[in-house]
Amino acid sequence: MKRNRSCFVMSLLMMVFVTFSIVYVEARNKNHNKSKLHKTHKNSSNGHTRGGSSSPLPPPTQMGTFNVMCFGAKGNGISDDSMALRAAWNGACEVVGATVRIPAKLKFLIMPITLQGPCLPGLTLQIDGALLAPPDASSWPKSSLFQWINFKWVQNFTIKGSGTVDGQGSNWWSSSESYDMQKSYYSKHIPDMKPTAIRFYASNYIVVRDIKIINSPLCHLKFDSSKGINVNNITISSPENSPNTDGIHLQNTQDVEIQHSHIGTGDDCISIQTGCSNVHVHHINCGPGHGISLGGLGKDNSMACVSNIIVEDITMRNTLYGARIKTWQGGIGIVKNVSFSRIQVYDVSYPITINQYYCDKHICKNQTGTVVISGVKFDQISGSYATQPVHLACSNSIPCTDVDLTDIQLRPSLTNRNFQQTSCLNSYGKSQGSMLPSSIDYCLRSGGGSIKRIARSRDHSLCY
Repeated sequence: MKRNRSCFVMSLLMMVFVTFSIVYVEARNKNHNKSKLHKTHKNSSNGHTRGGSSSPLPPPTQMGTFNVMCFGAKGNGISDDSMALRAAWNGACEVVGATVRIPAKLKFLIMPITLQGPCLPGLTLQIDGALLAPPDASSWPKSSLFQWINFKWVQNFTIKGSGTVDGQGSNWWSSSESYDMQKSYYSKHIPDMKPTAIRFYASNYIVVRDIKIINSPLCHLKFDSSKGINVNNITISSPENSPNTDGIHLQNTQDVEIQHSHIGTGDDCISIQTGCSNVHVHHINCGPGHGISLGGLGKDNSMACVSNIIVEDITMRNTLYGARIKTWQGGIGIVKNVSFSRIQVYDVSYPITINQYYCDKHICKNQTGTVVISGVKFDQISGSYATQPVHLACSNSIPCTDVDLTDIQLRPSLTNRNFQQTSCLNSYGKSQGSMLPSSIDYCLRSGGGSIKRIARSRDHSLCY
């Protein structure tokens, strides 16, 4: 009864607020047009025409909150609350600076859903409770296997809060080789395709902060064909043996900052794919998982373009890889201007890796084509390795060039005795500063100028 009364009051307030928003936007547009005409007239005597700037948007107000409980949500973790979330979203989408609220201490079962823009500026999804994916993988609609919560065409949008987004992925993982005891049963009931928990598509100026994303069937947080991304102070978690559960996955996305977050999964903590540039990753705690990776790039002879990537001030614990670039044979394109610096590793199997022979099968076809790798810096990487400190396996046809190793201090782990020597195959560049093990100092080849000219003429122009 109390909830119904509060929601009724909110509905009245929201009617007033929506009316105000519509009137405000219309008034702002009229003022904008008048200002534009005035400035055009004013500047016409000088022979110049200049458009006026729009007035600033009003700040969000308490009346701009769309609580899903007021749209019929039950919040018991059993009833389907998808329609309530969609209704709250649709209402908030029409209000400047609105907030869709997922209240604390409640659980909301959400079926696969697309929350679509464009919306008015300043929209926020405040998650303080828990959003739950359907727990039974075999019951998911076949048309909704690509992602669970999909944000499409949204701009100037924020997700924040103290709550949790739970992909409930254990059933999905059970069909993989990591769960051999149950695989025979689950392989008959679970689709081969697995959904990403949260995906942004064609969305710009997005902030994701403070929330937890756990146990996704596949990737936890994906940005595709987007720009202006800021991820701050989030936690991503799934078991070490959960397959292909990347923490954050970037694809065809530019102008990204990922900072001050904790990520531990069964795959890459952060995966940077083709079409990404101007990415800054810093102050991340990574582990378990496969480290921070660029790639795999160039699969199936495809083009890959990645540039201007900075990864710094990272801690990695018990990960398979540390700083890694991986490309498939046969690809085209270029990886350039990449920096990994100030990375502390603890019992990481392969702290520094470039692998241009990446293959996720038992056997892959040998091909001469490759994604060009040039201008990669590994600087101040220190700690303990469990297998091999440096592994650079570059292409025979176009070796890696301008690879710098600076102040590398890697000691063998006390928990392992099967160590391999540093390996630098077809890798050109320079090493400087203090090196441990000392073999790193003699790993890279000097020169490589003629190789760079060949690389530029072959694949460079395709990306830019």
